[in-house]
Amino acid sequence: MLDIPVDHHSTVPPYEQLRLGIVARVQSGELTAGTKIPTVRALAGHLGLAPNTVARAYRELEQDGVLETRGRLGSFIASSGDPTRDAAGRAATEYVTAVRRLGLDDEAALRFVRAALGETPG
Repeated sequence: MLDIPVDHHSTVPPYEQLRLGIVARVQSGELTAGTKIPTVRALAGHLGLAPNTVARAYRELEQDGVLETRGRLGSFIASSGDPTRDAAGRAATEYVTAVRRLGLDDEAALRFVRAALGETPG
């Protein structure tokens, strides 16, 4: 779940704080192309925000090209314009999904990645 702090006493509206928080995570690489983000209702409940607040942030992120909505499949982080980074981000997201489906924890997942990197020539 996205843990984005929202300061209700700030002069910056909550939807904008949420929008900026998601953009920052995309720019840092924490959220990569193809990453599914929570539904409006789920994130609103998690952050204690009104669903309309989250929906507005999502709409603006979609207009900015940060998010893409795939109908009933949900909303995802959009492509960054760099096909290499996009492919790597999608592969990483698929790997994490597969590892979690297998019931492995994050440390086990990292051990597998480290082992695979050690086997990579060069």
